[in-house]
Amino acid sequence: MAGFRSLAPKTRNLVVAGGLSAFVLGVYYYTMRAVGGTRERLRVRISPFTNI
Repeated sequence: MAGFRSLAPKTRNLVVAGGLSAFVLGVYYYTMRAVGGTRERLRVRISPFTNI
């Protein structure tokens, strides 16, 4: 943590922004993999609720 405090403010902001971006992209990727974002799977899951 001592090395982080010695960085310039802009550099610290870039490090924090990079960490947050990596976290958000990781959550997005995990969610898309867990849900299985293909149209066919979605169509199969919705079909019991539609009266077509």
